[in-house]
Amino acid sequence: MDQIESHIVLESAVDSPVSLLSDATGLSKQRIKLAMNQGAVWVTRGRKTQRLRRVKRTLRVGDKIHLYYDANIQSEVPSEPTLVEDLGDYTVWNKPYGLRSQGSRWGDHCTVVRWAERHLNPERPAFTVHRLDRAANGLILIAHTKKMAARLSNLFKNREIEKRYRALVAGDFSAYANPLHVAEPIDEKTAVSEFSFLNFDGDRSLIDVRIETGRKHQIRRHLAALGHPVIGDRLYGGAAEDAVDLQLMASKLAFRCPVSDEPVEYQLES
Repeated sequence: MDQIESHIVLESAVDSPVSLLSDATGLSKQRIKLAMNQGAVWVTRGRKTQRLRRVKRTLRVGDKIHLYYDANIQSEVPSEPTLVEDLGDYTVWNKPYGLRSQGSRWGDHCTVVRWAERHLNPERPAFTVHRLDRAANGLILIAHTKKMAARLSNLFKNREIEKRYRALVAGDFSAYANPLHVAEPIDEKTAVSEFSFLNFDGDRSLIDVRIETGRKHQIRRHLAALGHPVIGDRLYGGAAEDAVDLQLMASKLAFRCPVSDEPVEYQLES
């Protein structure tokens, strides 16, 4: 089976769940160990549920072990992000196409957060602050303390972080007002985007994007509705599976640094 879900309530204490999960699912012990390392095994104790990564860990009577095994997810190899700057309590990354912003119950090894945890020197925990579509690339912030995660999240919530995107779209975008303000609801929720034309080259346009709301796939959906889908958009633009990667980049983040209390700006060239 490609996907297996298992839940076991412990009737006696154990020092490792590997054999129990292997017996319950038929998966080899090596696959169980790999699934643990990749974030697909969880333990519930009382009201708290968290990922269980260590093969050797004493578990108590009443603990509940969960396995969410998906062969396709487990076989994925993460794309490598680029560290832009390390501020200690938070880092700035350039996330590539295909790398996720955050994990799911089925695993987290192909996320920029887990990459940061495993590759930073010195090692430290990592927390998601904001999201960037798996299909998009560009700048993303990762916090390394819960306090910093809360501070950065508040900056986003209060719109104290300027976010800009660059998109390469089909067709000539120069005929619209510049900038073009779009306020079309997404999933029955308010969604506001602003598109600024930069240049036209043959059959496609480069545009700068600012969003006032953060609905799921907002930029892609607004542009597709205008008849100018992002190049490489398989979901909303009808791009073929073998087309180029989605041409949408988080190109700029500007804010007051919570560490230095100085204004900072990070920008990528398209």
